[in-house]
Amino acid sequence: MYNYTNNLFVDSPSGERRPSFMAPLGQSSTQMALRGGVLELECIAEGLPTPEVSWYKESGDLPSSRMSFHNFQKTLKIADVMEADAGDYRCTAKNSLGSAHHTIKVNVKAAPFWISAPRNLILAPEETGILTCRVSGDPKPQIAWSVNGVPIKDSPKDTSRKVEDDTVILSDVQTGSSAVYQCNASNEFGYLLANAFVNVLAEAPRVLTPPNNVYQVITNNPAFLDCASFGSPIPAITWFKDSQTSILNRDPYVIHNNGTLEINVAQSLNSGKYTCIASNNLGTRENHVYLEVKEPTRILAQPEYMVVQRNRKAVFECKVKHDPTLIPTMNWLKDNGELPDDERFLVDTDSLTINEVTEEDEGTYTCVMNTTLDQDSASAMLTVVEEPDPPTDLELTDQRERSVQLTWIPGDEHNSPTQKFLVQYEDLLHQAGVWHNLTEEEGTKTTAHLDLSPYAYYSFRVLAVNHVGYSQPSRPSRQYRTNPAAPDVNPTDVHGVGTEHNNLVISWKELTGLQSNGPGLQYKVNWRQKDVEEDWLSETVANTSKYVVSGTPTFVPYEVKVQAVNDYGNGPAPEAVVGYSGEDVPMSAPESVQVLVQNGTLAEVHWEPVLTSMVRGRLQGYKVSYWRERSLHQAEAQQEEQQVLLFSGNRTDGRLPGLKPYSLYTLNIRVVNGKGEGPPSPNHNFETPEGVPGPPSFLRIKNTDMDSLTLEWGPPQDNNGRLTGYTLKYQPVNSSNELGPVEEMMFPANETTVILADLKYSTRYKFYFNAKTIKGSGPTITEEAVTIMDEAMKSDQVDLATQGWFIGLMCAIALLILVLLIICFIKRNKGGKYPVKEKEDAHQDPEIQPMKDDDGTFGEYRSLESDTEDHKPLKGSRTPSNGTVKRDDSDDSLVDYGEGGDGQFNEDGSFIGQYSGKKEKDTHEGNESSEAPSPVNAMNSFV
Repeated sequence: MYNYTNNLFVDSPSGERRPSFMAPLGQSSTQMALRGGVLELECIAEGLPTPEVSWYKESGDLPSSRMSFHNFQKTLKIADVMEADAGDYRCTAKNSLGSAHHTIKVNVKAAPFWISAPRNLILAPEETGILTCRVSGDPKPQIAWSVNGVPIKDSPKDTSRKVEDDTVILSDVQTGSSAVYQCNASNEFGYLLANAFVNVLAEAPRVLTPPNNVYQVITNNPAFLDCASFGSPIPAITWFKDSQTSILNRDPYVIHNNGTLEINVAQSLNSGKYTCIASNNLGTRENHVYLEVKEPTRILAQPEYMVVQRNRKAVFECKVKHDPTLIPTMNWLKDNGELPDDERFLVDTDSLTINEVTEEDEGTYTCVMNTTLDQDSASAMLTVVEEPDPPTDLELTDQRERSVQLTWIPGDEHNSPTQKFLVQYEDLLHQAGVWHNLTEEEGTKTTAHLDLSPYAYYSFRVLAVNHVGYSQPSRPSRQYRTNPAAPDVNPTDVHGVGTEHNNLVISWKELTGLQSNGPGLQYKVNWRQKDVEEDWLSETVANTSKYVVSGTPTFVPYEVKVQAVNDYGNGPAPEAVVGYSGEDVPMSAPESVQVLVQNGTLAEVHWEPVLTSMVRGRLQGYKVSYWRERSLHQAEAQQEEQQVLLFSGNRTDGRLPGLKPYSLYTLNIRVVNGKGEGPPSPNHNFETPEGVPGPPSFLRIKNTDMDSLTLEWGPPQDNNGRLTGYTLKYQPVNSSNELGPVEEMMFPANETTVILADLKYSTRYKFYFNAKTIKGSGPTITEEAVTIMDEAMKSDQVDLATQGWFIGLMCAIALLILVLLIICFIKRNKGGKYPVKEKEDAHQDPEIQPMKDDDGTFGEYRSLESDTEDHKPLKGSRTPSNGTVKRDDSDDSLVDYGEGGDGQFNEDGSFIGQYSGKKEKDTHEGNESSEAPSPVNAMNSFV
């Protein structure tokens, strides 16, 4: 207990005391911590009850991610101390008597730490460079610079070097001024030392990236094309694509400081050749790389969640689209691991098949499509189901005379919820070994109330049902017997029907052994004539399902009923049903038969019904028989097949469709009951009026001429009346199947032919032909025919290829062309020289220029053979077809050499003997010869 006076807690006289601090003492204290170290604050309090210690920071929140409590929260530790951890920390000790507080002021100091360390410099002559040594700490560090290990203040003075606290500025550097600069930053808690190498170089650019690199990237991903370079001054990097201008540093391109070209979102149009150029004032270098933007890999048909019965087959599809230039690899995983090493697992190009699945195959299946650049994956679960296990532990409770309670324990559902339970029973007394369905219960229940019958020896079993099917039956329950009793029900399906005209057969459905309720089952049959004041007659029978009552009147109503009885009493009072004794054939025919003809194809027939007493049975209807005797335009009878129509029920009229016009018909009518047909009514004749005729039997076209033809036709097979004539219509049809004007002609009924004249020659005609009666025209038949061509026109259209004058003209033209070709060829070979024997001996030129076949020549010069051989005339080449022979070398024609009478040709075309030419030739001309072109050779050469 405590007293509250002047807002202060006081100690309790029972020895309890309020909290106080043993360490640190006083209301406040101070503690220092180094940046990056561990701050440890401790408050030790005493009091009774033992006080609880809590901490909080007055100027902010405690750093929850870096702090921890120890020693029952007496100690607070903060790791990796930061400047923000400085401030006032308050520890509070509290118990039921009060609380005590102590504030610890924390100051955070720091040894020097880097903000920016100096970096190595590569400078070109006359460039400017800056070395920066930025540090922080508490207290602020002092910075000292050295060059090549010597403090700058003690080193030789250099006008190109300027020191400003943490920065050294190197201006207009020269070759040979390379050095190592050191930065030393220190305070009372430590120091930092860093070296920076300054190299002054003059180096032309070099591209370090290998040439002709091929970069591949997937569409819509970033692409990075490298262009690493070295040089002093630092080379400037410029990029080009294909033959375009330089690529600027804008979307979709980004050029990084290291020369790398980035394409933010690569598309197929970005594919191609890229050139990077590194340049400084000492030179330029270029490098070519290639970018290929590929289509992404995508799974089009993903595997789907599957529920498969045990021992069945599961098929997961995984159809993929990928870039055709990339080689895909399909992998299948089960639960993120490899597939089981089992031959039941079949991996195809785009599917996974699992044969004869088991429960162990359940899990998540993933298809992973990999290429060298990307991948895609999709997953689906496989659930294996099967029939539930059978229920167990069947128990019978709440046992009564006519009911019992059955309970059971469900079996394993195998991933398919139980939909219902089926309770079956076996009656060992009446049908041993036969199980019957008794009742069904919902799949969530485990009990069933069973209504039982007397006089039975029951055994029960339960089957579970799920989506897959039925379980195996449970083990049977113990046997349960019920005591006998009087029948609860009477036979069902009681009927009274006569099979003969003087009996009544009473039938019923017998009770089952379970329905008998006791031994000695019999049936009490009762009957009496309806609407007659008579007592019930009865008979008791056993082991049968019918009883025959004889000597009954024909087709009269009876009331019948059947009651079940056994050794323990009678069943309930049965209900009476009405039946009829046997039927007999009707005794009379319908009377007052009349026929009302509606048109040529339809008639109505009327009659008086037969009296019920004459029907002598259950009226089925009236049977009308009718047939066609003959056509009215024919005197002799041509009776056709009889037609029958049955009009059900107590009808007094009916329609007769499908009649033929202009015909004589006969009909009669009979009444029909369940036993048969009555006698026919007297035959009744009626006539149908005329109708339109059928189509003519044929239409033929004969004797087709240039402007006329003959038409023949036959009368209709069905005139349906008196023919009044025929109608003919016809019209021309042109080559584009367009119809011309219609001509119409009428013919009397006795005509069967007509000659049509004044037709156009070589013209197609279409004919329409029908017959008619006074009722109108019948169906039309059509035909087509073409008139023949005019003979004069035939002679005009004779084939020119068969005319003599045309053949002669063509031959003359061909001959003229042949002569012209020969003349042209001779002129082009004009001037060939045929040297004599002496000129051949005097001027032998073995170095004759050969001519190529592909220049259009037909041979080559042959050099002269040795003197020991016979001298043969030289055979020169024919003039090339392109006419390249110079005119001054072959200016003479064959005529100039052919004026002498002895100028003859050999078979090979060379002259025999000395030329008798008028002109003298140069010596070099005597060494050339030209084979004389005969007309045949000329033609061969031309061809």
